[in-house]
Amino acid sequence: MPSKSPKRRSRSNPDKTATRRGRWSSEELAFLKEHYALRPEEWIAQQLGRPVESVRRAAQNAFAARARKGPWSDEEVDRLKNYLGATPVEVIARVVGRPQRDVERQIEKLDRVRRSGRWSHDEVQHLRRIYGRRTDEDLARIFGRSVDSIRRQAGKFALAKDKAFVRRIVGPAATRMPRWTEEDLEKLRELYASTPNLEIAKALSRSVKSVVSKAHHLGLKKDEDRLREMGRENVKRRYQRS
Repeated sequence: MPSKSPKRRSRSNPDKTATRRGRWSSEELAFLKEHYALRPEEWIAQQLGRPVESVRRAAQNAFAARARKGPWSDEEVDRLKNYLGATPVEVIARVVGRPQRDVERQIEKLDRVRRSGRWSHDEVQHLRRIYGRRTDEDLARIFGRSVDSIRRQAGKFALAKDKAFVRRIVGPAATRMPRWTEEDLEKLRELYASTPNLEIAKALSRSVKSVVSKAHHLGLKKDEDRLREMGRENVKRRYQRS
């Protein structure tokens, strides 16, 4: 179960507002280990009310264990996949406790694994969780699928990359999305209450995330029948997985 953030400070620049100094608590260290390399150091600093440099030093100490060698266990490979694409290879090496060259070789092995066939429910849900913050090439390595397969699933579920991620990888210009026209907005207002978000996204050629964000901005709500239907769908999915 994910750890809760220790009592947080202001969300503005952590180096300007952070006042927490001194020895790190066990709760803080647990939070750091859970999120480090998956979230920016600045975000962790904001959550903990610590300066970024303090977070960086604590991470170096927390992951300073002697690097392991030899065959990789399945658990280690899963940990590598968890971090792959979210942070540089040298940081992954530090977090998983392996020499950097070992990590690079394991990533090369993942590049050679390509499966086909039907995506499982768990695979789809995992893809939907991380799609926005990974390149399609890294997702192909994580899932052992082709890039084309990743993109087909993304199209099927109207997934989109997070704007912050695209700005970091490509640049600010790449995040400029087509403006919502009055026609788009009218269609959204017409469909939102009773239509699944995925269907709306496909009808408007937008991502589900974009649809939900704009609907929230406009104050749109799902009607009671649709909410009950969504609840039944969620129960059915959980039952199918059990």
